[in-house]
Amino acid sequence: MRNWTDLTWPAEDFSRVPFGVFQDRDVFEQEQERVFRGPIWCYLALEAEIPNPGDYKTAFIGDTSVVAVRGADGKISAFVNSCAHRGTQLVRSLHGNAKDFTCVYHHWCYDLEGNLIGVPFLRGLKGKGGMPRDFDLRAHGLKTLRVEGYNGVLFCSFHRGVEPLADYLDQPMRDYIDRLVPRPIEILGYMRQRIPGNWKLYLENIKDPNHAGLLHQFQTTFGLYRNTQQGASIFDKKRRHEIHYSTLDSDDPDDISEGYGGVSAFNAELKLQDTSVLDYEDEIGDNRAICMMSVFPNVMFQQLSNSLATRQVRPRSPGEFELYWTFFGFKDDSAKVREMRLRQINMVGPAGVVSMEDGEIGRLVQLGIRGERHRHSVLEMGGTGPIENQDTPLTEVPVRGFWRYYAELMGYTPMRSAAE
Repeated sequence: MRNWTDLTWPAEDFSRVPFGVFQDRDVFEQEQERVFRGPIWCYLALEAEIPNPGDYKTAFIGDTSVVAVRGADGKISAFVNSCAHRGTQLVRSLHGNAKDFTCVYHHWCYDLEGNLIGVPFLRGLKGKGGMPRDFDLRAHGLKTLRVEGYNGVLFCSFHRGVEPLADYLDQPMRDYIDRLVPRPIEILGYMRQRIPGNWKLYLENIKDPNHAGLLHQFQTTFGLYRNTQQGASIFDKKRRHEIHYSTLDSDDPDDISEGYGGVSAFNAELKLQDTSVLDYEDEIGDNRAICMMSVFPNVMFQQLSNSLATRQVRPRSPGEFELYWTFFGFKDDSAKVREMRLRQINMVGPAGVVSMEDGEIGRLVQLGIRGERHRHSVLEMGGTGPIENQDTPLTEVPVRGFWRYYAELMGYTPMRSAAE
């Protein structure tokens, strides 16, 4: 087996990334321990998905199946979805309501907090069989995770010594969640898709504002997002999380002509028979029709026009991941706004007129780098060197922020030379 640490990082500012990090099984296995089970917080769910005592939802943290559940006292817990007896998957439904959880194999039963409360034939029958007399139910509960929430958004961690969630998110990300979730929400629905690419390719993609005005012809042509619009990227203090946005109608025909002359991403000849999908109500008052936040390592918070969602990344293997979309609005939405949110879901998801290209581009990159383990990507749009907030969408600097923190967790040490 190759040593997972033998990949070279030939630029101290992470403007070069080895393609092997997207392909190797040993890298993938180390990620499960050092990233997803490491000293960080991972997005788990929205509190509104489990509003009542006994409500539960299954999810994945890395490649580990977990269950989030609201207890009888209203407190939310999470545990690994694996029976403490023989490792059987305990909860098989995506969501539901339960008084307790019983394994289908040998019927070990757990309460909503993951404590073992029953074992059939614990003392055997007629003096034969059963568990040893010193068997202690209290010592065989489910593996639990730490759970904390911020403004209705739930995060979990395998690591008992993880920093407080508020510190992990940092002020800009907390402010964004407050902006995105200003009042009680209503879950509108879900989508799931499997993408034949490495999970980190999607994180690169959503941290790359430059691609959004080039890959996505729909939003570029119809003005939802163009690289000629005013935009910015904002980081947390460790540069691991990032927010980027664009301001609607902030460019003019001269900007568009200069920026997109000869670029097929913009096609003024395309017209829509039904333009209602482009309707936009400025709910915040800042005219930011697109505002996206990614929180390391597994979630993106989406505001695309009036379509609101979380996108959770669930790795399956070095060459495949699942993307899980949770769409929401607000309980006090007018019928008009609710209809607008539902209609705009057509822009995102596996077949969305905007985001379907994101899944395909992950597949194309995975195909293109096959067998090229020791080559490196080039991340220089927006400049090299320090990783700082950006005042333009023409940048890949946020991608380098992701890689800097990833390398810290994985134990990779970049070289000081910027040459390949």
